[in-house]
Amino acid sequence: MKKYLLMTLIFSSFLSADNLDGKKVFETYCWGCHHQTAMAFGPPFSQIAAKRTKGEIMAYISSPELMYKEFGYKRTVMTKFNLNPEELDLISDYILLYKGK
Repeated sequence: MKKYLLMTLIFSSFLSADNLDGKKVFETYCWGCHHQTAMAFGPPFSQIAAKRTKGEIMAYISSPELMYKEFGYKRTVMTKFNLNPEELDLISDYILLYKGK
């Protein structure tokens, strides 16, 4: 019985890793500084989505230290996250859900 339970737990952890969504990525990495529609330490997703493309959002998350000048900022306090390609795709899509809100 213990073997079955252990195998079930291991299998379910693999399934949950494949079932990421943008909201989960947001809650894991972004929520401390950003909120969806309200100003926090960083701008809300609604403001980001209104003026950035998916590619720009992905680039800034991946390399804020390289992108801040291109966006016209004098400095950046954005933390660099080493998200995998799936997480980066999911969070950028999630941010863009707030365009026009």
